Amino acid sequence: MQLFLGIDGGGTGCRAAVADAAGLILGRGAAGPANIASDASGAAGNILVAAQAAIAAAGGGEVVAAGLGLAGANAAGAADRLRDALPFRRMSVVTDGITAVKGALGAGDGVVAALGTGSVFAVQRGGVIRQIGGRGLVLGDEGSGAWIGRAVLAAALRALDGFGDVTPLLAALVDEMGGPDGVVAFSLRARPADFAALAPRVVESGDPAAQAVMARAEADVAEAVGLLRGKDDLPVVFLGGLGTVFATRMAERFPIQAALGTALDGALMLAREAA
Repeated sequence: MQLFLGIDGGGTGCRAAVADAAGLILGRGAAGPANIASDASGAAGNILVAAQAAIAAAGGGEVVAAGLGLAGANAAGAADRLRDALPFRRMSVVTDGITAVKGALGAGDGVVAALGTGSVFAVQRGGVIRQIGGRGLVLGDEGSGAWIGRAVLAAALRALDGFGDVTPLLAALVDEMGGPDGVVAFSLRARPADFAALAPRVVESGDPAAQAVMARAEADVAEAVGLLRGKDDLPVVFLGGLGTVFATRMAERFPIQAALGTALDGALMLAREAA
């Protein structure tokens, strides 16, 4: 059986689906993180695990084309190195932001804000996609789970230095990590997903420091969405683990629209295009 493979890979996990030529999904699989910029070999291994699980769930078959939407695909050389590590003869590798747009909007115009471990923003006008952000935690990822986690730890250290109040949340985080030196040690070994693991506590907290972090995150997300919308009254789709959080916070700012499909649906569309 001829199969089309779609992969949606980010800093937290990787999802795969295989479909027939008509788009009917026949099997799904999942594996660990697939950021090809921060961990190319690990990402390749997880992509293969997820793909093999999806193929097995479909009862076997041949992958004739693959569409991969992956975090880190915009890093120079990352996509080419991945192609060398995977066995698929025909494949298209793009950022997970592109596949998110394809899945969320179909052929329609609109803005997509994808906010998970990382963040990326894109607009589609007349089938042309423009993406901004999505450059990783070191240089960006504003409003993402990783950004929120890093920001609250930075706020904790600044508070200990006397620049602000040591609120209950900040004190608890520092205590759990063994003091300020423990926070620094954590930061040196942590990956984006480790920072992002702190985000739910910030999002759900009424602590003043948490509210300040979320206000800054909201301002950054709104700025990106506003830039992409320009003067056009485009709908906005919020995606990712934090998508609902920001959609709720911005319900009165922008016309919010539900996604037509997922980034995995977009990856399957990309696979059919690659064929």
